Amino acid sequence: MHAGLQQALLRAWTGRGALAWALRPVAFVYSSLVWLRRFAYRQHWLTSQRLPVPVVVVGNVLAGGAGKTPTVIGVVAHLQAQGWKVGIVSRGFGRRSDAVQAVHTDALPAEVGDEPLLLQRKTGVPVYVGRERAAAARALLDAHPQTQIIVCDDGMQHYALYRDVEICVFDSRGIGNGWLLPAGPLREHWPRRALHAAGQSGEQLLVLNTGPNTVPGFTAIRQLADHTVDASGHMQPLAALNAPGAKPLCAVAGIAQPEAFFAMLRAQGIVPTRTMALTDHYDFDSWSRNNHGHYSLICTEKDATKLWQHVPEARAVPLVQTAPADFYAALDRCLQPHRPAPLSS
Repeated sequence: MHAGLQQALLRAWTGRGALAWALRPVAFVYSSLVWLRRFAYRQHWLTSQRLPVPVVVVGNVLAGGAGKTPTVIGVVAHLQAQGWKVGIVSRGFGRRSDAVQAVHTDALPAEVGDEPLLLQRKTGVPVYVGRERAAAARALLDAHPQTQIIVCDDGMQHYALYRDVEICVFDSRGIGNGWLLPAGPLREHWPRRALHAAGQSGEQLLVLNTGPNTVPGFTAIRQLADHTVDASGHMQPLAALNAPGAKPLCAVAGIAQPEAFFAMLRAQGIVPTRTMALTDHYDFDSWSRNNHGHYSLICTEKDATKLWQHVPEARAVPLVQTAPADFYAALDRCLQPHRPAPLSS
């Protein structure tokens, strides 16, 4: 989607203005298709595949990013601390193929997707991608039979994969104007009606806000780290970007809400000379070093997986997201019936 159109829709979705009303007929068609698909699962004309291990789906009902990737990273770290052997599956949005494949540290984002690559590098657990998440999960379990739990990155509306727990992530937009796509930001109605045929239930649904608490649930704290990193892994303090004599700074962001990244930089005292808001999942293949050679480039970790192929000295700023302890306690309670029995001595 063109960046200008993307930003226009984001603005339209905050209220019920002329553009939102103009898109209501299309939203009605979309709503009908959503209802028909859910009805097909309720009637068991379409079926959900259940895995031999529990599945935690981290997703949202909003179009665009709401903080799923850092939530997945935090959930995986917590599950590992609780003794679980974790694997991750994802569709791998924007990659060249729909086939199932493993994600390795040195993989190309175009082959596996930028977010799955970031997840693999940040967590170190097995990550598999595939259009059909159940097929990706089975391939992961075949290759890593010790895996005890699968975390699915996105896929709340991917009913073909049966889930045991869901984590729905909201950002500062909340539910926007409350309308379905494209008149509003919602992929499905909220509050939703659980689709039990796919494993959904109100008791096994956790809501995590990554912005101001606009939807009843838990709220995470998000801020940028106090350091940056380049392609070689060299770290330096974030404040070094303001050092006397430093090159002017250009901040680039190819995420759903680029302005949020720029605002977080400013909150940390980093004021870029120039900002570039790009489309979500921007591939940087057309990026020209010559056009930006007199700037120091700074970006998100997701963008860095692609930008570093062209500008390895560009610096990424990690995002630190901290969910409250009671959120993880609630997750543990949801998973308690699925915990594997301890090995006998």
